[in-house]
Amino acid sequence: MIDSQVIGIDLGGTAIKLGRVATDGTCLQSLTVATPQPATPEAVMIAMVDAIAQLDNPNHSIAIGVGTPGPADAAGRIAKLAINLPGWHDVPLADWLEAKTGKPTIIANDANCAGLGEAWLGVGRRFQNFILLTLGTGVGGAIILDGKLFVGHFGAAGELGLITFNPDGPMCNSGNQGSLEQYLSLTAIRRRTGKEPTELATLAKAGDVEALTFWHEYGRYLGIGLTSLIYVLTPEAVVIGGGLSASAEFFIPSVKAEIEHRVLPTSRLGLQILPAELGNFAGIAGAAKLAFSKVAL
Repeated sequence: MIDSQVIGIDLGGTAIKLGRVATDGTCLQSLTVATPQPATPEAVMIAMVDAIAQLDNPNHSIAIGVGTPGPADAAGRIAKLAINLPGWHDVPLADWLEAKTGKPTIIANDANCAGLGEAWLGVGRRFQNFILLTLGTGVGGAIILDGKLFVGHFGAAGELGLITFNPDGPMCNSGNQGSLEQYLSLTAIRRRTGKEPTELATLAKAGDVEALTFWHEYGRYLGIGLTSLIYVLTPEAVVIGGGLSASAEFFIPSVKAEIEHRVLPTSRLGLQILPAELGNFAGIAGAAKLAFSKVAL
């Protein structure tokens, strides 16, 4: 009998990444397709179904997991909201995909999927309690407590990028003002510097003082944002993921310095600040883990 396989899907604003994953976490085949523009729920669903058919031929997979850029309901059926995708309000994505594919389907917030992926196959394997921040177009988060993903009463917990950083700061798509996302996201970096993070990283590598100063301050902001989370959750580790984690070497030192300055030693005993290990595969891995949990119920 062939080893059980599932499809893990990471839905982003520009790309949909899919993987056919075995029970041990091995990605047997992967595929990336462009997210339809505009990324309406119906257009995205059609693109997903087409991509699943390409990836799952012959038809081996037993379930589907999807990470979406926004909160899902606690049952993993409905994409409640996707701030940066048009028309995404209470979308019954799991029902739609089940009807089209005939496979059990579960959905979750994409950052939660990344957290699950890191807990299963990445740096999180070493910890029972950690928080993950995904630094990218937006800023997402995941909370792992006692080895399990914490999603709260209605499934929407862990929106770490939407906590208030500066009450008088820029408006956020969430409706908050001065959220952490408004200081740490790719969009925020572009707004503040007029440069791409990759450009700032290249300059920092070359010793450019202005770029090094920028990353130092970026780390300081991140450290301040993490302070409240550390006091509340006292995690064993903070894992930094998302595309901007590629520049972690330039900002993690100031993150650590800020936390040491602001957090009592009793609340940060043994705390580690670490870059994520799985890169772009984290979301697929976590969605696959969810899919396996769906068929094990």
